[in-house]
Amino acid sequence: MMIEKFHKDIVEIEKKLQYTFQHKELLLLAFTHRSFVNENKERVEDHNERLEFLGDAILGVIVSEFLYKTLPTYKEGQLSYLRSRLVDASTCALYMQKLSVAEHLLLGKGEMMNAGKGRDSIIADLFEAILGAIYVDAGLEGVKQFFLHHFARLFEQLIKEPIHNWKAMLQDHFQKKFQKQPIYKLLRAEGPDHEKVFYIGVYLEDKELGMGTGLSKKEAEQKAAHDAIKKLL
Repeated sequence: MMIEKFHKDIVEIEKKLQYTFQHKELLLLAFTHRSFVNENKERVEDHNERLEFLGDAILGVIVSEFLYKTLPTYKEGQLSYLRSRLVDASTCALYMQKLSVAEHLLLGKGEMMNAGKGRDSIIADLFEAILGAIYVDAGLEGVKQFFLHHFARLFEQLIKEPIHNWKAMLQDHFQKKFQKQPIYKLLRAEGPDHEKVFYIGVYLEDKELGMGTGLSKKEAEQKAAHDAIKKLL
């Protein structure tokens, strides 16, 4: 059964997380999706949504404090934009790729059949649930140490990028000049799940105007939009 396998894999999961839980039941809860509970009510009673709720709040606090301390010259609007980028679902899915533990998520059979549909959202929710579980297990300092140990360098890389919403700028240009919306197409994805690179093109009808790559689809779309803007303007 999946639960028995999960218990056998706890050492491996903790090794990848580089965190050892004092209360192992929190780890199991963090990895238990609602769909698994619905199909195994006689064996499991609760799912990870409450931990996800908690982790979402904790993530906002950690990111806000990091940006406040490391970017003393940035104004409130700039900090808010950066925070939104660093806590959104696609970035949380990117964090999970780097941890490489999503394969251990306990899903119901029905949800597993829908592989790919809303998967980024489910994986992002799992990341927030893990943060919530570590917070309950070790407090705010414990979860901050865990998060910054894994992602401080990624943060530094992301905040060095210019603060421009290229997709919004391109959409505005399209609307004014063509009265149409840009179309983004996934061209291909390469590499293992924890280091996948996405290639995305942006189109005016069937004409490719720009192409971008990134460790998340959102990042690749922004770069494709930037590429198109440089050619159009």
